[in-house]
This record gives sequence, C-alpha cells and structure tokens, in this order.
Amino acid sequence: MENIKDKIDIERLPQHIAVIMDGNGRWAKSQGKVRIFGHQNGVKAVRNVSEACAELGVKYLTLYAFSTENWNRSKIEVDALMTLLSKTMAEELKTLTDNDIKLNAIGDLDRLPKSNYEALMKTIEATKDNKRMTLTLCLSYSGRWEITQAAKNIAEMVKKDELSIEQIDENCFSKFLNTADMPDPELLIRTSGEERLSNFLLWQLAYSEFHFTDVLWPDFGKDDLYAAIVDYQSRERRFGKTSEQITEKK
Repeated sequence: MENIKDKIDIERLPQHIAVIMDGNGRWAKSQGKVRIFGHQNGVKAVRNVSEACAELGVKYLTLYAFSTENWNRSKIEVDALMTLLSKTMAEELKTLTDNDIKLNAIGDLDRLPKSNYEALMKTIEATKDNKRMTLTLCLSYSGRWEITQAAKNIAEMVKKDELSIEQIDENCFSKFLNTADMPDPELLIRTSGEERLSNFLLWQLAYSEFHFTDVLWPDFGKDDLYAAIVDYQSRERRFGKTSEQITEKK
C-alpha cells in the first residue's frame, strides 16, 4: 500500500502553510475532560506538524493560536492558555533548535501578560538565527485588526507627507501588514469540520487553496498534513485566468 507521503511532489510544495487549529475543546469533551486538556494535547499536534513541515522543506508555517476574540472566553480558560503558552515556550525550545526552526509571533502582542510576552520573546531571540523554517504564532491576532492597523499606519505616513496617496497600491499595503517579510500562504488547513476563516489572515488568504478536515486538532498528525498537501497539489491554481491560459503557459 502506497504511503500518503510518497504521493507528495516535493518540487511543488507550498512555501507557506497556514493552519486554523480547531477542535481542542470538543476533543477534550469527547474524553470527558475540561477544555484546557484539549489545548494541552493540541501542543503535541503543533510539534508533529512543525517537524513534518520542516522535514518536507516547507519554509513558512503559520498557526492561529489565539485570536483577539479569544480574550472574551472565561478568565479561567484564558489564564490556563497563557500559562500553557509560557510552559510551551520553555519546553519546545529544544524541538525548535533541533529542527532549525525560527520562531516568530504576530498580533497585538502588547495585550499579552508580561510574563507570557517575556517567555515568547526569549524563545524568539533564542531561535532567531535558525534557517530551515519559520514558525509563526498568531497571538492576540485578527485579520481585521491587522488591516485596521496597517490603514492607520499608512494614514499617519500620508499625514506626515512621508507617503503619497498615489504610492498606495496592493504591494505598498502589504508592506504594512504583520506578514510583510513572508509570502502569502498557498494552503490553508482548518481542522474540526468548520469551514470559515474566523478573521484569520483575511488579506493574505485571497488566493490560497483551502483544505477542510473533520479531524480535531489534537488528533491531527503527519499523515493528515501529507493528505492536505496532496489535496493542494491536485488543484489547478488559476489566479483569475482560465484553464486554457494556464495550459498555454506550461
């Protein structure tokens, strides 16, 4: 029986994969446990997927870890998630180092508790010279927040005569986003059967291929990742062109 990994065309790997990690709470409930138990087990999936992406040669992996809307959850759950974040930063440093993975974070990071922010920055600093892959955690993040911040920064530059209205186009706007130093994701994966963006990378996902799976995030393993990549490679990415135009170009 052919291994799903063997079906991947390494020459056509997506450079950038984004993931909405969904289903931790439902997974915990199915085990008769509290929600934080699901989040704790979700860390294992993060480790497995990060290692698998790095091994394949994916250059960027971006994970939706904590949205701006998640601050509205119960204080008990938010506090538990923040504790888990700090614990994970310390425990996963070896995994990041062993796999030559650079850690990055985007979002309204000033909202994070001081201890969490410091733990995050410590791991980012410790991995800054790693080259194999960049793992970006979206923390206190939302797409609308990011776009609004970009618009404010552009408006401020126009106000100061540091930028003219005529200079503002898609490329210019992209440079003001949190993801300015990375390519847009070619592939978005969302687990748990939900089929929506939930305010994630709204600008960057304009031409991404979407892969939805019923697998809950703590159960999402390397073979699930490989299946998503195989699915992605079966798509014809047209970017507004016709199939005939794509064929002619080849």
